Amino acid sequence: MSQLFTPLSLGPLTLANRIVIAPMCQYSAEHGRMSDWHAMHLGNLAQSGAGLLIVEATAVEPRGRISWADVGLYDDESEAAMRVVVKGLRRWSPMPLGIQLAHAGRKASTHTPWEHGGAPIAADAEHGWQTVSASARPFHEAGPVPQALDQAGIEAIIAAFVASAQRAHRLGFELIELHAAHGYLLHQFLSPLSNDRSDAYGGSLENRLRLPLQVFDAVRAAVPDTVAVGVRLSASDWVEGGWDVAQSIALAQALEARGCSYLHVSSGGLDPRQQIKLEDGYQVPFASDIKGQLQSMPVVAVGLITDPLHAERIVAEGKADAVALARGVLYDPRWPWHAAAKLGAQVKAAPQYLRCQPRSAKDLFG
Repeated sequence: MSQLFTPLSLGPLTLANRIVIAPMCQYSAEHGRMSDWHAMHLGNLAQSGAGLLIVEATAVEPRGRISWADVGLYDDESEAAMRVVVKGLRRWSPMPLGIQLAHAGRKASTHTPWEHGGAPIAADAEHGWQTVSASARPFHEAGPVPQALDQAGIEAIIAAFVASAQRAHRLGFELIELHAAHGYLLHQFLSPLSNDRSDAYGGSLENRLRLPLQVFDAVRAAVPDTVAVGVRLSASDWVEGGWDVAQSIALAQALEARGCSYLHVSSGGLDPRQQIKLEDGYQVPFASDIKGQLQSMPVVAVGLITDPLHAERIVAEGKADAVALARGVLYDPRWPWHAAAKLGAQVKAAPQYLRCQPRSAKDLFG
């Protein structure tokens, strides 16, 4: 029996299988509002047969968007636009829906990736704005300098995450993922490479954990217990002297003690000096190391997991409780179908698609 296709509980939410579609920015929003592209894109992925679909990094305030074309959930207009998309997904797909709430911090105010390579935009230029961070240290040496958040600014960030989480609950999302990875704001507070503060939010590991934990506590308290709340982190900066696995374990244990529903383990993104050794499943050892230091909180592994047999081994060998796909499922939006056929398992499919079952994959659709 395939372990990849067994149920998994992420706190109050039970998934039909252990395949997660990771959040993927589409840079196709209009003033923070989802567009027709999102209805098409997410509608396609919602028919994939995965156990969970997580909507892309969604900014909790306008200046928290990575680019001017990023999705937000910070006002009535962005909520209304997202409601249209979510309503369609709910009508045609039984798949649970999650959303990743994020703030880009010093990595905000950029072009889209296909325009000038996603380069930063100056605060006084079109589509640009003043960025914020843990400290006044730019992402690139010659890049725009962020404004260090003061206590009032930190409290406003926490409030913004809470407000967006409440909007997400109103929209019916069953899971909220807090983005503390890839060099964005919460990660900027975690890493000593981007945080040189001398107050209660800087210096010691305990202090650098403070804001991410405060955001988690505030969001957890703001939504019902029926909503799963998890965290995505970068287990390593891939730079000497930066955030690492040992510190990630400390954060993971603190989150588990607070009732975190799951941990989604990625890496990198904080410092352009990073030296990442890319290979199949290159981040799985991070997930495995962290999982080994936890009591029971589920861990999701991600990163170049493209072969169903590899994914099966990761789960069966206990290296992670689930696997997440991003680029791989863009390339093959029916990856879970194909994995189920290869592993002798079943997935859910819309009745409109039932006739496509190949004769070689008997009983693929449950």
